[in-house]
Amino acid sequence: MQLFYSPDITPGNLCTLDPEESRHAVRVLRLRQGDPIAVTDGRGTLYHCTILEASDKACVVESLRQESTTPGCPASIHLAVAPTKNPSRMEWLVEKAVEMGVGEITLLQCDHSERTFLKTERLHKIALSAMKQSLHLTLPRINPAVELKEWLNSSCPTPHPSIKLIAHCEADQPRTPLGEALKPGQAATMLIGPEGDFSPEEIALALQCGFQPVSLGPSRLRTETAALYAVAAFNFINDKS
Repeated sequence: MQLFYSPDITPGNLCTLDPEESRHAVRVLRLRQGDPIAVTDGRGTLYHCTILEASDKACVVESLRQESTTPGCPASIHLAVAPTKNPSRMEWLVEKAVEMGVGEITLLQCDHSERTFLKTERLHKIALSAMKQSLHLTLPRINPAVELKEWLNSSCPTPHPSIKLIAHCEADQPRTPLGEALKPGQAATMLIGPEGDFSPEEIALALQCGFQPVSLGPSRLRTETAALYAVAAFNFINDKS
């Protein structure tokens, strides 16, 4: 199945795909009027459609029926991670994390961050492509960079239903193995620091806000590797297939 994306599609109505999606459908795949086409709204619904107007600039489709596919893992992981100095590493992380089924990504500015800015528009396009390639029906939200301390202070007062975890490299502090901290069916928020790790003050504040320190094994991992490790572990714990 080739999956297309249109956030404006609704049941039983006509929908015009954007120019990029239209070009891919008509020029690349050579779809024509009357051909079936699968479209998602990025919010968990799959629409079975037919092409009414095969224009490579504005392909018009009609929604015939829709179905909401229950994901294999009902819980989701929110990845809060500091951008890497090399932006291509973060782009790789977003692509792979979305393919695995990450629920949300927040970019963090930390005390030891070497990069404090990253274009979320570019990451959104990568996430969209990864969602379609992996046949997911939900497009993860990618939040722009925010200071870790501000993010922690704003999120702490409100009770959070997910388990809150922070991975850091302070081996002299007690840490629970990630596989033991994760629970099947329970959502998780995972904090991953920059190349220079979290500062002691940031770790202390996270612990005050209810985050549980976890270990990702004996190896020292790069930021993007640690983040993907966490997503993979979460999906493994929640794999019910």
